[in-house]
Amino acid sequence: VQLQAFGGGLVQAGGSLRLSCAVSGSTFSSYSMGWFRQSPGKEREFVAVISWRGGGTFYADSVKGRFTISRDNAKNTVYLQMNSLKPEDTAVYYCAADYHGLGSSGLGSEEPWEYDYWGQGTLVTVSS
Repeated sequence: VQLQAFGGGLVQAGGSLRLSCAVSGSTFSSYSMGWFRQSPGKEREFVAVISWRGGGTFYADSVKGRFTISRDNAKNTVYLQMNSLKPEDTAVYYCAADYHGLGSSGLGSEEPWEYDYWGQGTLVTVSS
């Protein structure tokens, strides 16, 4: 299974970006798809997840109300729409796939080690 994330870039605070993650090599609809991010010197942190079963979503408190995760099973792609971006959102963003993932929420896991496959990351830089 291969994941390819793209769509990162430089944006001013308050702006928007949409990240995409294209998945190939397996049955996309069987995977909960998560987005994580990592800033220099920090651990990788959970951003959002969308369930393989019913498309339910779950967000980190830091992005709730600003970011929206969605998926298109026909295109084998998961998206992360990021609005009202803040400088603290600056990070490398990674997409990940968790086979039949449920996590503690029943919608997908917040824990990186539960994911089976990872994309290469795309850099998002938010200037103040």
